[in-house]
Amino acid sequence: MPTVEFEGHSFNVDEDGFIDSFESWNETWVKYVKQQEGIDELNEEHWKVINVLQDYYKKNGIAPMVRVLSKLTGFKLKHIYELFPSGPGKGACKMAGLPKPTGCV
Repeated sequence: MPTVEFEGHSFNVDEDGFIDSFESWNETWVKYVKQQEGIDELNEEHWKVINVLQDYYKKNGIAPMVRVLSKLTGFKLKHIYELFPSGPGKGACKMAGLPKPTGCV
């Protein structure tokens, strides 16, 4: 399994760059993914999406579908893409420490 080194931390990742374990998630991981996404600063809306994704994952063991994510955050899908340029699955789920979504997230 590949390893990412960032700011003195090591993270095991899958072939798509998703962290290997939700339990390994921390603020350093967020900084790493933020840099990879080309996001300068995270605002309240970014954190709302991250927190909703994590809460949903903790309760359900999977990432929510995009419609559910949109409903839970109150953000239109277009706005989620503005916050996370690579989208809710590749960008937001990765930043939140969730495994790579298998379906339509």
